[in-house]
Amino acid sequence: MEQPGGSETRGLTGGEVLERTSTGRVNRVPFAVSRTIWQIVRANVLTLFNGIVAGSFLLLFLLDQWRDALFGLSAVGNSVIGIVQEYRAKRSLDQLAILHAAKTNVLRDGSKQKIPAECLVPDDLVVLSAGDQVTADLELTDGSYLEVDESFLTGESQPVEKGPGGQLLSGTLILGGSGLARVVKVGRDTFAYRLASEARRFSLVTSEIRKGLERVFTVVTWLLLPTALLLINAQVHHQGGWAETQETGQWTVATVAAVAGVLAMIPLGLLLLTSVAFAVGGLRLARRKVLVQELAAVEVLARVDVLCLDKTGTLSSGSIAFDALHDAGAEPAEGWKAALEWFGANAGSSSTAASIGAAFPVEDPLPEVSCIPFAAAQKWSSVTFGHLSGAAGTWILGAPNALLDGASHADGEAHRRAAALASTGLRTLVLAHAPGAPASTAPGEAKLPGQMKPALLLTFHEKLRKEAPDTVDYFRRQGVTVKIISGDDPRTVAVLAGKVRVGAGSAYDARDLPADPVLLEEAMQHHDVFGSVTPSQKQYMIQAMKRCGHTVAMIGDGVNDILALKEADLGIAMDSASPATKAVARLVLLDGRFDRLPAIVAEGRRAIGNVERVSMVFLSKTMYATLIALATAVMLLPFPFLPRQLSVIDGLTIGLPAFFLALQPSGRRYESGFLRRSLSFAVPSGLCVATSVVAVNVYAYSGGHNTAAVQTASSFTLSLLAAWILVTASRPLNVPKTAILAGMYGGLALLFTVSPATEFFRLSPPPPSLLAAAVLAAITGSLAIELVRYCQRGTGRPGR
Repeated sequence: MEQPGGSETRGLTGGEVLERTSTGRVNRVPFAVSRTIWQIVRANVLTLFNGIVAGSFLLLFLLDQWRDALFGLSAVGNSVIGIVQEYRAKRSLDQLAILHAAKTNVLRDGSKQKIPAECLVPDDLVVLSAGDQVTADLELTDGSYLEVDESFLTGESQPVEKGPGGQLLSGTLILGGSGLARVVKVGRDTFAYRLASEARRFSLVTSEIRKGLERVFTVVTWLLLPTALLLINAQVHHQGGWAETQETGQWTVATVAAVAGVLAMIPLGLLLLTSVAFAVGGLRLARRKVLVQELAAVEVLARVDVLCLDKTGTLSSGSIAFDALHDAGAEPAEGWKAALEWFGANAGSSSTAASIGAAFPVEDPLPEVSCIPFAAAQKWSSVTFGHLSGAAGTWILGAPNALLDGASHADGEAHRRAAALASTGLRTLVLAHAPGAPASTAPGEAKLPGQMKPALLLTFHEKLRKEAPDTVDYFRRQGVTVKIISGDDPRTVAVLAGKVRVGAGSAYDARDLPADPVLLEEAMQHHDVFGSVTPSQKQYMIQAMKRCGHTVAMIGDGVNDILALKEADLGIAMDSASPATKAVARLVLLDGRFDRLPAIVAEGRRAIGNVERVSMVFLSKTMYATLIALATAVMLLPFPFLPRQLSVIDGLTIGLPAFFLALQPSGRRYESGFLRRSLSFAVPSGLCVATSVVAVNVYAYSGGHNTAAVQTASSFTLSLLAAWILVTASRPLNVPKTAILAGMYGGLALLFTVSPATEFFRLSPPPPSLLAAAVLAAITGSLAIELVRYCQRGTGRPGR
């Protein structure tokens, strides 16, 4: 193994870093925050349906039927729009990710420096503390003990303890402890890179909408070939049979009709609009200083019905200020000030300890014999000084409920005073002293020393974010249940919760939470404010709410929130969060503004509400196109449309309007059952349209009308019915939607009246009797569609 350069205490020199960097041994890897340009192009171009469209386009072009190949332009337009929108979102997300990329503390030339993670080189000495994310493969040095989360690599959610010589793999998170570690492997040599874990930062979350659409696309794909064969057979039969069509060349007419029927079945723009909705949602959130680490998280935003908040750093500003020292009921042991100075000088990532350091500054704290770092599960840390130090013994700083058991008079009095202070809303800690040392300082084995007595009580104050009450009220009005889950004393949490009008003035003490999953679910349903919650309890509480059928979002900024953020349907990290906390979150509030949340939720609802709206239109089109194709094939009737006619009708009644509708505001909270709701409208509406169009065809051919007249009448009927489906799905109407619909009807009027359009699309005026039949069929079909929508409202489905 390569011998480390530098010193175990000074780190590498500048020359040693330069030598390693010049040879390319740096921690730089292809780290995909978003999809690459090639992945974006491939996702928008190289699809099965695009392949069918391209093949159909080429076939018609070779048959000199280029006028009926206009659908190719629509497909190209769809792909270009999708690529442009996703690329814009990619650029924005990548720039935000670079600005807020993880940084690492290292020792170089004897001083502590913060550098970008990609600048690490082999043998660097990395300074680790709770909240850090490991960005290279490391080896712990002597005297270092850490509690790490390796679930990104192993899938095991339980924290793992690491001692001197222990290996830390890139991608792991530091949950507790502190220490030094030497860089062993960087870049492409790391274990995480070999597992391709760098791709985890971007993925299209498996969402209900995408899964539902994939199921529809699978069914449509299986129907395409048999439908095409039936259509070809029907068209050939109408032209006089296979032999005659071969002799007369009329087989090209049959081919064109079959192509028209197959293409009409494909919901070509639906997947595009879903991708665009996600991409535009991510772009709009990025402009609001929100980093979306997974684009499809906007779907989860739309259907959140429970919002869990940590107290510190979320409802409060996150800055902890030392308030005062208080008598614990007995004379404190000598050396208490030196102990507080040591805790303040060794703050690590603890804002509470840092505030002690600001109140009790010291340049050279007493050297310790041993120390136990703070762990969220145990809620205390300790330091042991030698007998000649003037502060001999062990000093323990921690939560009152962790250090005071009330067994002795001193404990009971200190506990009573701590409770009184906590009830005023002040954060309260206990400084206790024991003459001896803990039995063990090893991770997981640390126990409180015997003969421990409370010495002092310390209080701290936090400032409530001024926007917190209004933001919490917004969620309450939106039907989202807000729950406050904090590790602080329940009395302190209850006071702050009361300021934002959550809970009934009291908080549930998490030490009394039942272990039984069913009882835990009941507790979560009946209480909204919880105190003294451990990190693992936060995780179990999120799981309980999810088992109850809730979609849960969790907002936090501390290391103790990591497990809960990972478990929640949507994890949101504040800007003040540790790198490890940000790494597991789906969204990061880069400016830490709590009042961004209503706009974030509104953006999610806009995106997904509109995806559901346009999906109803597209699936209706797929349904009526499939039914018309099958009905005419079975009845051996000519397919009633040319490809060019379907292309322009789809563009005017679905394609262009749906694109603009997908970007309109929408405030309705998304609920599960997307595919069921969409199909409950699309299937009967498609049936109404297909029945009306087929009825016009049966009437026309029974009356001896020619093919051109039938195609015009069918196109007129389909245009009015497809337009009415769009009107129905667009409700409730507003000014922008009305303008979009007016533009659609204006385009249809020009299509059927302006001579260049009528000539190109072969839409000659039909005889009055056939036109009257088309109008009657359109009116009847529109009334039937209205009845379908009315029934949906009556059963509580969308549109109510």
